[in-house]
Amino acid sequence: MAEIAVECGYPASSLKERVYALSGSRGGGDFDRCGILIYTASAGAQGTLGGLVATAPRFAHILYGALERLRICSNDPVCADHEPDDRSGDRATHGAACHGCLLIAETSCEIRNLFLDRSLLLQTMSEESVAFFSI
Repeated sequence: MAEIAVECGYPASSLKERVYALSGSRGGGDFDRCGILIYTASAGAQGTLGGLVATAPRFAHILYGALERLRICSNDPVCADHEPDDRSGDRATHGAACHGCLLIAETSCEIRNLFLDRSLLLQTMSEESVAFFSI
């Protein structure tokens, strides 16, 4: 979201997202249709709707740039080594995620920045690699 905010001119707090993952069968199974909707309900001085729409053809480039920025966090190694557990109070629901790397304005995140872990996206300084992307 931060990377898209830089590209389109809207502040990150005015952008919202929805992630869709749908399976073709009624009983669940693998997801065969996926999509991301990024929208804003505010127009005017913050940016232009055309700027947000113009990011669609460059989405792969924007995603790659966002993943590059996530490789190192200013709070590493503390951020990368954090494991979700039941003893961490308000940080129990996320792993390698902090205000320096993944947390965004809560008005933009439908589930209040819960269940985030940078280590699930790409290789961090932690020992085990469960990264989805390799860059």
